[in-house]
Amino acid sequence: MSIAREISQHLPYLRRFARALSGTQSSGDAYVVATLEALVADSTIFERHLPGRIALYKVFVSMWSSTNRRQRPIAGEPGRSAAEVNLDALTPLPRQAFLLRTVEGFSLEEVASILDTTPAAAAQLVERAGREIAEQVATDVLIIEDEPIIALDIEAMVQELGHDVTGIARTHKEAISLVRIRRPGLVLADIQLADGSSGLDAVNEILMNIDVPVIFITAYPERLLTGDKPEPAFLITKPFQPEAVKAAISQALFFDRKASRKVA
Repeated sequence: MSIAREISQHLPYLRRFARALSGTQSSGDAYVVATLEALVADSTIFERHLPGRIALYKVFVSMWSSTNRRQRPIAGEPGRSAAEVNLDALTPLPRQAFLLRTVEGFSLEEVASILDTTPAAAAQLVERAGREIAEQVATDVLIIEDEPIIALDIEAMVQELGHDVTGIARTHKEAISLVRIRRPGLVLADIQLADGSSGLDAVNEILMNIDVPVIFITAYPERLLTGDKPEPAFLITKPFQPEAVKAAISQALFFDRKASRKVA
């Protein structure tokens, strides 16, 4: 099987990882393109003895690491975003391990293979990243979810991370109403809501009035990970694991310029 055919099914998920790692669709997708260009230039960097998905992510991580080795700026340097400041505060390798394990669902052994380390070391990296992220971010969260049990599960996870929940909306109309009452610092939105309305439409209306990071919850992530149009940087796939939700929340807030403070 050719490398192109072997990796094509994994590209939507590599885009998800890249966007979460870099914080934006444009930056993440650019790194994916660079990875593909590197494979075209030198196919030997794709380790054929490994499962295709692991080999692909390993090439990507190698590309990412080689292009992100820069001297740390002086603290307080003007013109730097909060995300750049947070990137300096959070150790890069633990963040990669954290996302590979909790968002992409790799086992610790697979994370270790991708990062060229041991499973024990990978576990330590994941734990360290979780601690570092939790120390940096706390905000108010709006949940847009029409299934009560799922909404309660998400609420519990949000609160466990130290955030407050401004409310739970089951419809487009409820979401807009809750935002008017209390402005959130993060929105977690299902795609299909109880009354047949769209979580996407609700989020788009919210974003017309406030600038807030958004995490979408969907059973069909491939539909929002094509790379062909403006798409969300952060997605949770149903059915989800608690660790994936926590990772997405931490990463979304990590890259938001307001993540270091509570929203009034």
